[in-house]
Amino acid sequence: MADREQQITLRTRKFLRNSLLGRKQMVVDVLHPNRANVSKDDLRGKLAELYKTDKKQVMVFGFRTQYGGGKSTGFGLIYDSAEALKKFEPHYRLVRIGEAQKIEKASRQQRKQRKNRSKELRGTAKTKGASKDKKKK
Repeated sequence: MADREQQITLRTRKFLRNSLLGRKQMVVDVLHPNRANVSKDDLRGKLAELYKTDKKQVMVFGFRTQYGGGKSTGFGLIYDSAEALKKFEPHYRLVRIGEAQKIEKASRQQRKQRKNRSKELRGTAKTKGASKDKKKK
């Protein structure tokens, strides 16, 4: 396992310091010969080590492996603080790294069906829509 980790090479390019969003952003090239791909968690750790920051402030996404394997390219963000990360990152990416909880909600189809059932009713009956709808059919 240790020799596998040594074979990973990270290269960053198109480095940009974005002071408005409090982060450094870059394209990350990962060389990983004899390996299918590298987990984003491992990449976050390696990038944090490379830029001497905390792993919780690093976000990587959008990785595509080149045809033939051995090289992947994606995007990396290194935030100045954990607060900046939570403020500017989309919620779904915070859920991916375990910084936020996923919001559980009904499926899209169920939400649309509930909306359309409530259209048939008027006034205060909208709150009781589900029970009255069952009696009709």
